Amino acid sequence: MAEPLRIAYSPCPNDTFVFHAWAHGLVPGADAPEVTFADIDITNGLAARGELDVLKISYGALPWVLDEYALLPCGGALGRGCGPLVLTRPEAPDDLSGKSVAVPSERSTAYLLFRLWAARAVPGGLGEVVVLPFDEIMPAVRDGRVDAGLVIHEARFTYQGYGLRKLADMGEAWEQETGLPIPLGAIVARRSLGAQRLREISETVRASVRQAWADPSASRGYVLAHSQEMDPAVADQHIGLYVNEFTADLGEEGYAAVRGLLTRAAAEGLVPPLGPGALEF
Repeated sequence: MAEPLRIAYSPCPNDTFVFHAWAHGLVPGADAPEVTFADIDITNGLAARGELDVLKISYGALPWVLDEYALLPCGGALGRGCGPLVLTRPEAPDDLSGKSVAVPSERSTAYLLFRLWAARAVPGGLGEVVVLPFDEIMPAVRDGRVDAGLVIHEARFTYQGYGLRKLADMGEAWEQETGLPIPLGAIVARRSLGAQRLREISETVRASVRQAWADPSASRGYVLAHSQEMDPAVADQHIGLYVNEFTADLGEEGYAAVRGLLTRAAAEGLVPPLGPGALEF
């Protein structure tokens, strides 16, 4: 019997919702994988080291791993109105020139969107950029350890509870400039598995997404068990925001968004440039 595929994704509701059926062997014809839960910054590192077969990573990390991993056309997170936020304390000035900013990763879509925005909106240049786990960023801003924070995930719905205010929405800035959805999280699989196997994995992921939509209650316990005591209503908002038509299939618009982000970021020297056919397998 072949070894199960080794997959890593976050414990966030959108990932557990999407992968519930596959993870539990409920997709016909597909064996359950061996699952590792990890924050996106950790999965980015796992992909950089080539340690697992299938991973959820940030699109901001994609250019560094495309030699070894192929982008799958489904399972990830793109969308509208779901971009990262820059948060500050209410009394803080709007100008971030010379200010310290906490970010969840320097190889993340959030970071790329932030740097593209800051190049226009922070004429004096940023101060220190501090990498923190995403769940530590809002407390750090609240407690004055950093001047501002770049937040992702469910922080969109909870930051006011920390007494913080939204300075800017990176997604709004991106959408206004490009008209494209925001590419956040990608699903990648090891190229050495071969094109046929990659197509099979893509269909398995797509089937898992469709099963989640067909019976949302089936994944409920799995989602809430891994969502770090998140309020069920917030978990539902999270899923509604990040699981959409692009999760089932990137399509032309999704691929255009990915190429647009990574091309702009490469022009700013933030990521390596994409080679011909880099997004294909």
